[in-house]
Amino acid sequence: MNAILRHVSRCLIAGIIAILPIGGMVLSVLWLEDTIAESWLANQNWYFPGFGLLAATLSIYLLGLAVSSFVGRWIWSVFDTLLKNLPGLGRLYETLKQILGYGEGEEAFFREVVFLPSPYAGGKELGLVTNRLDGGRLLVFLPGAPNPTDGRLVIVEEASVERSKMPVNAALKSLISAGTTALPLD
Repeated sequence: MNAILRHVSRCLIAGIIAILPIGGMVLSVLWLEDTIAESWLANQNWYFPGFGLLAATLSIYLLGLAVSSFVGRWIWSVFDTLLKNLPGLGRLYETLKQILGYGEGEEAFFREVVFLPSPYAGGKELGLVTNRLDGGRLLVFLPGAPNPTDGRLVIVEEASVERSKMPVNAALKSLISAGTTALPLD
């Protein structure tokens, strides 16, 4: 019975983590479309069905443009600090950010990306370091693709891994897309 409960719990958590970014985006776009359709804009001659989708796409583009500029990155860092300091929700925000690969430093969920030797004809497996252990050993999570929450945890000697300069979020994006996005190899 415990094995079934663990399996169901693990699959539910994996499903929630996988659907959060997609579900959030879909709900935001639908909300924007519905809000615009019910507003005074719907009575304008130039309004057309789907205007909210177009507005959402434009808004996402402008947000991306803003946060990729110098001033935008500064504003985003201030906003990020405010979100972290929200009572109750700040911890949830930090946890989600770390699980999605945007945490930084020794307190991050995944500290760095490494490659381990694969048993398949000299290949390499992508691993995410979760902890450093005594005796020069690392605790490495070997995620599955396209569901990175499904994988295995291994303890390896630090000397047996190949370090990577790849950011954790880039590795997770590549895993979720089953390798269809470019994997920034060193």
